[in-house]
Amino acid sequence: MIAEASANGDHEDQGADEVFNDRTCIVTREAGSPETLIRFVAGPDGTVVPDLKRQLPGRGCWVKAERALVEKAVARKIFARALRTEVRAEPELPALVDQLLVAQVAGMMNMARKAGQFVTGATKVDAAVRSGEALAVFHATDAAADGVRKIDQARKAWRLGNDLEEEIPSFALFTAAEMDDLMGQNAFIHAVALAGQAGEGVVKRATMLETYRRGGPSGANGGAGRSET
Repeated sequence: MIAEASANGDHEDQGADEVFNDRTCIVTREAGSPETLIRFVAGPDGTVVPDLKRQLPGRGCWVKAERALVEKAVARKIFARALRTEVRAEPELPALVDQLLVAQVAGMMNMARKAGQFVTGATKVDAAVRSGEALAVFHATDAAADGVRKIDQARKAWRLGNDLEEEIPSFALFTAAEMDDLMGQNAFIHAVALAGQAGEGVVKRATMLETYRRGGPSGANGGAGRSET
């Protein structure tokens, strides 16, 4: 759990002229890098707009990439103080951020696939892990437990064989049906990101989505369901 700036975690008593520093979370008051924060700006219609690419003009503010913190910023009306203007943070804002993060992950997966840096299929994933080419593995949340287990064994073997403290990261972000909707013919049950700019981009964006949803990346994910075809 991320520590709040005050002992009781309540910032309602902060003054209206409160200063929010650049790249400091407006909820926790903790500084962070662009990779761990989400920027928000005031839109033309007076609503708070997520700026995931950090390119929109105007005064911005930052919230750590965790849904609970975005929800807290909405509930406590912190955005108006941080942006120093009358803005509305809609209740749907946390869900909108999730949707935008999902779109970023899917888009980068498609880009990495075209670059040969995102490969699908249980056999290819297993081989990439055992050869050390894998940056991270990906499973559908409803992938068959046996398929996930075999790839987890490969991850463990790679870690032990190379005397490493941590295994290759593993993500389970979408169901098979969700991926069909997101990626069409590029949907997968098991996949692996390989070294390269696009592959690294996939891992970076997947990490932010996982952190946003769960407060931190998981080491391994599994689940019963459909198997790789």
